[in-house]
Amino acid sequence: ALDHPHAQDWQETAAGVLADTLRLAKLAEDLLLLARLDERGRRPLAGRPVDLASLASAQVQRHDGARVPVRLRPAQPAIVTGDADGLRRLLANLIENAQRYASTGVQVGIAQAEGQVRITVADDGPGIPQAERERAFARFARLDDARSRTGDEPGGTGLGLAIVRATARAHGGDVWLEDAMPGLRAVVRLPLAGC
Repeated sequence: ALDHPHAQDWQETAAGVLADTLRLAKLAEDLLLLARLDERGRRPLAGRPVDLASLASAQVQRHDGARVPVRLRPAQPAIVTGDADGLRRLLANLIENAQRYASTGVQVGIAQAEGQVRITVADDGPGIPQAERERAFARFARLDDARSRTGDEPGGTGLGLAIVRATARAHGGDVWLEDAMPGLRAVVRLPLAGC
């Protein structure tokens, strides 16, 4: 652009540079978050009581008017001990990922059983073959062949599910993917506070 300034649409150039800068900033933020979570290892995360039902409700409301509706099944309070910002990010990553691939909607659920909270986020999109599900949690994993996108929206960096897994494990839990028939369901299991 600087070599041929008269041939440039500077508004378009500035918009492109801003978009690239924002993508790089998000990538750097994601990598720093993963580095901090890696540093913790499997040591339990100290934190405060966090109501996952309330966090999920707030995250679902952020998606009002989205391309596909995001619905939260009614849930009782589900209190875990942890980092509210990290758990908010976990929910946001799962919902945004499900929205990217959903055909008609996303369902979010929070349930308690046997001292655990189970978070589910399901879409009705193309799903992921069982053989590829574990690979989806790898850093920089892109399974675009397995899950085709609709529209022209760009894909992510391939760090979203890696962050979800690292966050769940930092809170003493885990995450996996399973069939939603149709689509895919992400399941996060976390210990209830005091259990």
